[in-house]
Amino acid sequence: MPAHIEDYALLGNCRSAALVSRDGSIDWLCLPRFDAPAVFAALLGNEENGRWRLAPSDPVQQCMRRYLDDTLVLETVWTTAAGQARVLDCMPMGEQNAVVRIVEGISGQTHFELDLVMRFDYGRSVPWVERLDPLSLSAVAGPDRLILRSTVGLHAMDHHSVCRFRVGAGERQVFALRHQPSHLPDEADFDADEALAHTISHWRSFAARCPDIGPNSALVRRSLLTLKALTYAPTGGIVAAATTSLPERIGGERNWDYRFCWLRDATMTLLAFMNLGYFDEAQAWREWLLRSVAGNPEQMQIMYGLAGERDLAEFTLPWLAGYEHSSPVRIGNAASGQRQLDIYGEVADAMSQALKGGLPRHPRSAAIARLIMPYVESIWREPDEGIWEVRGGRQHFVHSKVMAWVAFDRAASLAETTEEGREQGQHYRRVAEQIHREVCEQGLDASGQHFVQAYGSKDLDASLLQIALTGFLPAEDPRFLRTLEQIEQRLMNNGLLLRYDTDSGGDGLTPGEGTFLVCSFWLADVYVLLGRQEQAQALYDHLTGLCNDVGLLAEQYDPIGQRMLGNFPQAFSHIGIINTALNLHRAQCPARDRASSG
Repeated sequence: MPAHIEDYALLGNCRSAALVSRDGSIDWLCLPRFDAPAVFAALLGNEENGRWRLAPSDPVQQCMRRYLDDTLVLETVWTTAAGQARVLDCMPMGEQNAVVRIVEGISGQTHFELDLVMRFDYGRSVPWVERLDPLSLSAVAGPDRLILRSTVGLHAMDHHSVCRFRVGAGERQVFALRHQPSHLPDEADFDADEALAHTISHWRSFAARCPDIGPNSALVRRSLLTLKALTYAPTGGIVAAATTSLPERIGGERNWDYRFCWLRDATMTLLAFMNLGYFDEAQAWREWLLRSVAGNPEQMQIMYGLAGERDLAEFTLPWLAGYEHSSPVRIGNAASGQRQLDIYGEVADAMSQALKGGLPRHPRSAAIARLIMPYVESIWREPDEGIWEVRGGRQHFVHSKVMAWVAFDRAASLAETTEEGREQGQHYRRVAEQIHREVCEQGLDASGQHFVQAYGSKDLDASLLQIALTGFLPAEDPRFLRTLEQIEQRLMNNGLLLRYDTDSGGDGLTPGEGTFLVCSFWLADVYVLLGRQEQAQALYDHLTGLCNDVGLLAEQYDPIGQRMLGNFPQAFSHIGIINTALNLHRAQCPARDRASSG
């Protein structure tokens, strides 16, 4: 049985990521990149699907863990009756696809046991393991190879590699596991201590650029580090989460692969980076975007692979039982073929803010915009699957139409800044006005009092909060205020928002899921816009209080069971931590401009 989702910490090297449970087991690791087949897949099955546990063999009296300040290096301090020791876990920055685990004695004598279960292809393939020398192992299956170098010899036991050892005060043992293609000669070993020092320096240098925004600064830096860890450095792509198929309801079917680059999620991550002054990341993402979407605008997808791959075919892994028997386990994502109108608005908004933030115009962006905007003009009246990627058929989602308005509003603003673009900008402005008029006529409920999820619907949707956050309507508009009241009354679950009511059956899936955390951050942002600072701060404190002991959030939360749900850690949730903190800070600093996180 895997640990609870909230019991995991993240390791990362901006190429891939590992999840380490509170009991010292690495239960998830994909190498050499986020979307590669897992070499440890116990998270979605059991220990025979691959894991690496390193923990005291004696009864543990206390276990305390934290990240070393402003890093992604995890420190776990174990206390037993006989002694105390710490384990430092990291994925070294640089070209190594590796995990380093260093055990250091603090006092007394602490006995440890190590259980390394190496598997390939999401836990299906048992490799051929052989000893290279007394302190080194090699595991090979098909195209993959793992090599373990250690200061303690391991021995085989039932397709596991195990050992027991002890450390006294001042003593240490080092374990380094590295991945490489099996057909290549052995890559040169790296010095684990140097790799650790370099990794600490790298993360601290990155975090040091983050501005001080008052009492929430530590939370923001941790979320910033998490978002950076979800960035694939070779291309600039940003994954939505490090995992696949962690369920939105325990035992349910809402299990999706999030190890891809959604334009929506990546764009909001980009805005969070820019809001904190990280324009190198913004520029790398813009380059990724312009490479990925280049070509026929009709072929623009809502998500891509880490390098811009388009084929994200979805299939299931029947040999994995799923997290707490939540099946199926899915690889790939069929939503990549959906139409989601909102992505055009999010991309246009990000490109607009990038220019306002000081990024120079990209020579290709204007040409691509000239192709994409006419296409959006031709399709905005059509239904789509919407922001929540429903699988029950296309609808005229109000949020989608609002974001289509954003696309033309931002495109008009950009075009109007140049003499040659003024006429084009006026055209975009007219299209925006058409969309605005239709939404205000058809996007309201039958009484005309408040907005609804889709034309002709009675349902509510938390994405309607973006009506105010994007500037589609002022937050004080009576129609929006009544929408806000309805959202609070009908979607609030123990102080947190559902994204919509899944019991309506309109999304084509079995009802039931947790509260969607980023929606509650949007609600806090709306409160800021309305000047309800105490409400905003209280909600923000409630949300950030849900972070686990190392500051991480999943996609959703079950307020009844008090458990995290969904893929982990989730970029959307950490974007919420950053942007709402910035909005609260700006509201408390009159000399600075207030801005929404929309």
